[in-house]
Amino acid sequence: MSLGLIIECIVAVLLVITIGYCWTLNRRLSRLRSDEESLRATISELITATEIAERAIMGLKSTCGNADRTLGVRLGEAEAVSRKLTDQLGAGEDVLDRIGGVADRALADRDTRVAAPVSPVSRTYETAAEGLAAGIIAEQETMHPAETRSAPAPKAATRSVTRDIREAANESAARLERFRRQAQDRVA
Repeated sequence: MSLGLIIECIVAVLLVITIGYCWTLNRRLSRLRSDEESLRATISELITATEIAERAIMGLKSTCGNADRTLGVRLGEAEAVSRKLTDQLGAGEDVLDRIGGVADRALADRDTRVAAPVSPVSRTYETAAEGLAAGIIAEQETMHPAETRSAPAPKAATRSVTRDIREAANESAARLERFRRQAQDRVA
């Protein structure tokens, strides 16, 4: 065999191998192109999902901000109401103490009037409240004549009511303070 024929046979074999390799490469490139299309579709879906999530996060931030502002306003209002209730309880306690004092004086006046004869000509009271208390006591005596009072019981009842009101106010103030702390912990 001649050298030219051997070289041509080798070139022919190399060309067959090259054609086979090109054919395999073409199939792989075709699969890559089809995978590229599915990858593009996946990427576009991912981008869409990301945009939706960003909008949802912005909505949640807005809702959270509104809730925080609303909670802050309500806590401020609750604290103002608590302060107002505390002031009113203090004023109410003062009024109850004054009414208890008036009732005590009226009972003392009644006891002295029962012990000493009262002149019907002039009956004066220091204040209109004492007259009212004396009228209430007299009305109770006519309704329940068997009961006798020797100690100033209305003042003790007044103090009991005052203490109950004070305890209720302190309890509500404590609840409000716990609620305020819980709200601050949730925000933080």
